[in-house]
Amino acid sequence: MMFDKLCIIGAGLIGGSVASAARKRRLCAQIVALGRQEDQENLQRAKQLGIVDAFCFDVGKAVQNADYIVIATPVGAIETVLSDLKMHWSATAVYTDTGSTKGSVILAAKKVFGELPANFVPAHPIAGSENSGVDAADADLFQNKRLIITPQPNNSLQALAAVQQFWELLGASVASMQADHHDAVLAATSHIPHILAFCLVEMLGKKDEQIEIFQYAAGGFKDFTRIASSDPTMWRDICLANSEEIIPLLEEMQEQLGGVVRMLENRDSRQLFELFTYANQARQRFLDQIEN
Repeated sequence: MMFDKLCIIGAGLIGGSVASAARKRRLCAQIVALGRQEDQENLQRAKQLGIVDAFCFDVGKAVQNADYIVIATPVGAIETVLSDLKMHWSATAVYTDTGSTKGSVILAAKKVFGELPANFVPAHPIAGSENSGVDAADADLFQNKRLIITPQPNNSLQALAAVQQFWELLGASVASMQADHHDAVLAATSHIPHILAFCLVEMLGKKDEQIEIFQYAAGGFKDFTRIASSDPTMWRDICLANSEEIIPLLEEMQEQLGGVVRMLENRDSRQLFELFTYANQARQRFLDQIEN
């Protein structure tokens, strides 16, 4: 076994999947979840499903003798979590997170500790689902998925190696990236698509004929808006944490949509065709890269 005690802070979809995957691959002897009183039902469900051995609401008890700690809360809660962990911080344990933004996580750590602790390695699994809660946990969620580590200059080589090996054993393909570059890439490929899906469903949901709109929605609508079923708390925190990267992209998207409006007003079939053709070919290049 790689670790004696794994502590999961936040036993939702990602945290539950980390625990379930670690258990399936026998990476630790004991798994404990830390949560809040209001999460008791979800934590009890995690224990009932055998995903964790125990759960508690006291941070000191949860991390006692833990040698690997994964923070899997919404990014907006990470500063509070780190503050709670501070007095129980172990120099011999390895800490990591699963947040979808990395700049905000690193900033939170520096606010709490003065600098990023050497044994805290920021990470982000590029995996997920529109479903939430421990019932959505999947032991194979990270299989053949990308995992991005955003190492900092003061990270210990031992902690970096441990985090990389852990995620590789969960089936992920691990890569390193600068935190600001990570946030820029994820804003474009993940955060903007989620915002667009939320906005479209919100717009249509407020129309008087909403029942008929959703009744006749075809597969394309369901495919595009699937991610609007994602956890609102998590996505609120992600958008606020990465607003500096998201806002310019939204402004660019506004210009793009304004251009489409003008094409339609001008009955400009050529430009519409060129836009759709370019997008069609660009997506095919993306699919070809994935296959290769």
